[in-house]
Amino acid sequence: MVDGEKKKRAPGRPRRLGPETIVAAARRIIDEEGVEAVSMRRVAREVGSTPMALYHHVRDKDELLLLTLAGTSTAVPRPALPADPRERMIAVAVHMHGLLKRMPWVLKVLALGDLTDPKALWMAEEIVQSALDSGLDEARAVRAYRTVWHFVYGDLVLTAARERRAADPDRRPSFPSALTGEDARELPRLTELAGRWEELQRYDVREQLTAIVDGLLGPARAARG
Repeated sequence: MVDGEKKKRAPGRPRRLGPETIVAAARRIIDEEGVEAVSMRRVAREVGSTPMALYHHVRDKDELLLLTLAGTSTAVPRPALPADPRERMIAVAVHMHGLLKRMPWVLKVLALGDLTDPKALWMAEEIVQSALDSGLDEARAVRAYRTVWHFVYGDLVLTAARERRAADPDRRPSFPSALTGEDARELPRLTELAGRWEELQRYDVREQLTAIVDGLLGPARAARG
């Protein structure tokens, strides 16, 4: 071989595998086909390898999914947080919503219920601590975090579903567009608002999260004067 010439890979030789390659393939599958499409066999096919080769790098599917989440929260820098616990709680909740909106595939993994990015737990820590600093006891502080999280997760999932339906040219009309004058007797208010429903249901995420946080913290803050 001529000195300085790079050694070429033999034809048909499998590409060099590593955790980064495997995780990137899994993320593509989740984003395009859903988390249910991920399997060791499917990922191996995606990277041009065999399931057995993957097991040298990843123990099982659960570990693979955990690796897909690892470090995703660090893609967006932490915001500067205010000192006031109410304002801090709102700021973290808004940041959480914005972070997940940028990476919708993460929601598909989180839907499994027991997987998370450890580096994202600072948001849960800040919300719980802010609730405690606002006068909530431990149980109510944890429930306050769950309420905020349920809004963030549910809002993003339902918004994505609505966008998918809107992009389908063959979709059938649904609530409220399916309401007609015949429904006015039983559903007078909904029928009246049906024509303006899309306009009326638009909201600012920060405004909604502020209302939720104020509802959660209100009694304790009032009691403290």
